[in-house]
Amino acid sequence: MTLDWRAVQARLIALGFDPGPVDGLRGPKTDAALIAFKRSVGLRARAYFGPLTEAALMGGAPASGGVDIPWMAEAVRMKGLHERRDTAKLRAWFDKAVSGIDPREIPWCGAFVATCIRAALPEAQLPQNPLGARAWGSFGAPVDPVFGAVLSFWRGSRSGWQGHVGFYWGEDAGAYHVLGGNQSDAVTVTRIAKTRLLAARWPAGQPVTGRAIALTPQGQPLSTNEA
Repeated sequence: MTLDWRAVQARLIALGFDPGPVDGLRGPKTDAALIAFKRSVGLRARAYFGPLTEAALMGGAPASGGVDIPWMAEAVRMKGLHERRDTAKLRAWFDKAVSGIDPREIPWCGAFVATCIRAALPEAQLPQNPLGARAWGSFGAPVDPVFGAVLSFWRGSRSGWQGHVGFYWGEDAGAYHVLGGNQSDAVTVTRIAKTRLLAARWPAGQPVTGRAIALTPQGQPLSTNEA
């Protein structure tokens, strides 16, 4: 398959490396960003893009053929939407199980995960209250944290009721990189301390095709409150 350099460039940007414009054209700036990424994860620092680079960079989202975990493809498609700037688009996109909420007024991390899951798996059984972040701790089946897994976290205190939920994007030594909604009021990738993890889950009946992805913090601070 032909390598999709637009996907590679978009992924490099998401991880904090600058390949220049997302235009699908491989040039010196894209190569420099690729080399910097490979150096950050311990791969040989050269511009060659082979299977090991693809696995480390894309993590279940192969550059040849697109994202192979369909709910992650949907999540990536919505990346960058903001609850105030894109209110109408978000409200129209939300699945019927969570429709009617105003993302400017209601925490919508659960709505984001529910909609991505249902877009890919229309018959998926959601938690009884998909807007409740901690409710996702009983979704589907348990899994090790891997690309595409649903991660639920405590917020405030482990014994409290507040929480956050999003999708595993990668991890560094102390944090999971989470692709989710209601993160700085938008669909972003943010770092959340591993000590806050409550559960990692995978849609029931679906093969676990994601992998653990080693990333570096890239200077990103830890998120402490996703409300």
